Amino acid sequence: MLVMGLFSLSIISMGQSSALWDSYKVAHDKGEVAELPDFSYAGYHHGEKGIPKVEHKVFDVTNYGAIPNDGLSDKEAIRKTISAAVKNGSGIVSFPKGRFLVNEDDDDQKPIVIKGKNIVFRGSGSGKGGTVLYMKNYLPAKDPNKLWTCPYMFQFTGGGAEDVLAQVTESAERGSYQLKVNNTSKIKAGDWIVLRVKNNAPDLIEHEMCGCHMDPAWTAIKDKGVYVNEYHLVKTVKGKKLFLKEPLMRRVDKKHQWNILSYAHYEEVGVEDLAFIGNWQDDFIHHKDYIHDGGFSLLKFSRLANSWIRNCRFDDVNRVVSISLSSNVSVLNCTVTGTPGHNSVSSSSSTRVLVGMLDDKSSQWHAPGVSGASIGSVFWRVKYNEDTSFETHASQPRATLFDCIEGGFFLGRGGGARHNLPNHLEHLILWNYKELGEPETDFEFWSSKTWFWKIIPPIVVGFHGAGTTFKEDQIKVLESLGTPVNPESLYEAQLELRLGKLPEWLIEAKK
Repeated sequence: MLVMGLFSLSIISMGQSSALWDSYKVAHDKGEVAELPDFSYAGYHHGEKGIPKVEHKVFDVTNYGAIPNDGLSDKEAIRKTISAAVKNGSGIVSFPKGRFLVNEDDDDQKPIVIKGKNIVFRGSGSGKGGTVLYMKNYLPAKDPNKLWTCPYMFQFTGGGAEDVLAQVTESAERGSYQLKVNNTSKIKAGDWIVLRVKNNAPDLIEHEMCGCHMDPAWTAIKDKGVYVNEYHLVKTVKGKKLFLKEPLMRRVDKKHQWNILSYAHYEEVGVEDLAFIGNWQDDFIHHKDYIHDGGFSLLKFSRLANSWIRNCRFDDVNRVVSISLSSNVSVLNCTVTGTPGHNSVSSSSSTRVLVGMLDDKSSQWHAPGVSGASIGSVFWRVKYNEDTSFETHASQPRATLFDCIEGGFFLGRGGGARHNLPNHLEHLILWNYKELGEPETDFEFWSSKTWFWKIIPPIVVGFHGAGTTFKEDQIKVLESLGTPVNPESLYEAQLELRLGKLPEWLIEAKK
């Protein structure tokens, strides 16, 4: 008995095998739907290949009038460089070593907008002796009374019309790769599509709430309806059926009028090896004014697919990165430092975004997380300080994986206006989350003490660190509290199971 006891302790110290993972593997092998969603399709090209070192034509900003370290604005020179690259149809906007100024006293108070496919911003490194893009002055809000309307300094964006192409005519379960529609004449293999519903049918809202009580003050979901916005890549078209590259992250009921729309976007856009430095120096006060909430907002991706941000540093900013209305974007190996501000890296109304190997040392009010109708987002091996916690900013995010996270954990940092609650809908997954800071007893995901923290019962596996306990009737699955599990990373395990082996890019990223 003593020997058996010692053996059991050694197994625990190395990490227990997760029963939930074991059941996922069984379901995967049988082609059935498991309790755990499949997050393995997140990231650039569905995690199947690494971000490339592209070799487009190089457009050096110094050939268009930018001079590093001269104390003069480089904003117009950068715009000219971008215009040349976009006109070419592709290009590397190249920054040599040095400090480039993008919002000086005499500059216009407008962002730098990059609207083109196959455009890559490439610096000469984000560390000492590399490339710095320095933003001296904040950008004013479009409406000072709407604190969230400050533009981001650098905006990479797609565009165009979203046209309704078809209506879904047959229900489909979560995990399915097929959609039957009424018309496929305008859809072909290789197209990106939008799967969308916006409907306030009582049974749809009831399904979305998973048995939780809905407050009458939550007018967005009550009056405007359940809003799902999934981006998918069409693999093949056969008759009236669409076969998708990725599994559905949400059940589709045909009676709720799901539509298929065209996706107005660009692909293969990248930002790499750059330091983005703001001039935010104040003590942050949440919602004090638009400057505090977003005056120094640095980088936004909007309507982009198969794109990336890597090896970048962000310092002294209010908002770091927003990935909006995008799909399969990877943010890898980045750091956030300097004066604490408002938001870190956020996946907003996007699908299958991967934020990995991020070291956020800045104590932003909202640590990395999700907002809007995001779905399938993965935060993988992310670190942040104990005095902040992950963002779940309401407006109907779903199916988010926080995987091997190390950081603070407490309510109050989710975010979201009252009328846009709940903070997060079904399938919030915390997998091997290591909590820093002080423990809490009977932590509530559906708080009875405040209106601003409401999360549909999540799945919590291998939560450990500080010693927090949970109110278990507010958790869908609670496994191995206080002890990490095997596999260490759910994202890695699902990707390896799907591909047969871990891809080389992931192995290199962990080194």
